[in-house]
Amino acid sequence: MARYRDALPQLAHRPFLTDTGLETTLIFHDGYELPHFAAVALLREEEGRERLDRYFLEHAQVAAQSGVGFILESATWRASSDWGNLLGYTPDALAEANRVAIQQLVHLRSQLGGDEGDVVVSGCIGPRGDGYDGTARMDAQQSRDYHAVQVETLAGTDADMVNAMTITYADEAVGIVRAAEEAGIPVAISFTVETDGALPDGTPLGEAIERVDDATGGSAAYYGINCAHPTHFAHVLDPAAPRTPRLRGLRANASHRTHAELDESESLDAGDALELATQYAILRDTFPSLTILGGCCGTDVSHLRAIADVLTQGERATSDTGSF
Repeated sequence: MARYRDALPQLAHRPFLTDTGLETTLIFHDGYELPHFAAVALLREEEGRERLDRYFLEHAQVAAQSGVGFILESATWRASSDWGNLLGYTPDALAEANRVAIQQLVHLRSQLGGDEGDVVVSGCIGPRGDGYDGTARMDAQQSRDYHAVQVETLAGTDADMVNAMTITYADEAVGIVRAAEEAGIPVAISFTVETDGALPDGTPLGEAIERVDDATGGSAAYYGINCAHPTHFAHVLDPAAPRTPRLRGLRANASHRTHAELDESESLDAGDALELATQYAILRDTFPSLTILGGCCGTDVSHLRAIADVLTQGERATSDTGSF
């Protein structure tokens, strides 16, 4: 049974960490071939499952050592119907892959132990199209119909929530939120942005959040930004904007490069972990609602350790001054 569907612990002010660039770690550090960038394929073999176990555990240990919560995010970003077809899954096999991915995380959570509220299990959802390109479009109803298949499968597991990442336009997000609401499972939406801080279709980030909230009665648990470097979006975030407190998640790329440049690159740009962590700390100071921190393309557990170091330093500083 899911632990936290009725009360997600990351909605309090306490910081949570999550994982980093799963696919880029597997491809560039471990030498795996991931057709269509699909880490879910590793669940087919024991070796792949063991590698995913190690990946999640080493990230969770960083959170445990830092005294913060952790969100286990399933390897199902590419496990919706269209991508499953490309990967050779039947509908039944794809549904089972989603279930196995959650079972893996529930088992890992039992191994981690810890206090109540420490570890959340999240079912990851990706965009129907390419995460760098918002030109292939659905309306909100088409999005709901498409994503409902995966959302309903994940809702039938012990996942505490679902998290849609690298979403490129508001209508797709609206459909995902509606599908999750119908399935009775909390949902987070994480948008990606270009170097100008707007979504790939040109919609300003704040406007995208407003459109989704207005269309769904604000039923998304929270929003995030992923797959962009802080220098791409920090300049458009406004602490005084009414929708800013809805932003809780931050999973940035290690690289300053554009999406187009990253898409064409044959080598990994891991950036500077300390620089990235420092930028996270600045954003946290300005936007205290950013309580869920991880990484995206090019980042790995070393980046998370750097983020955890600056995060815990900041928490100690606020504790010493008597403020929070």
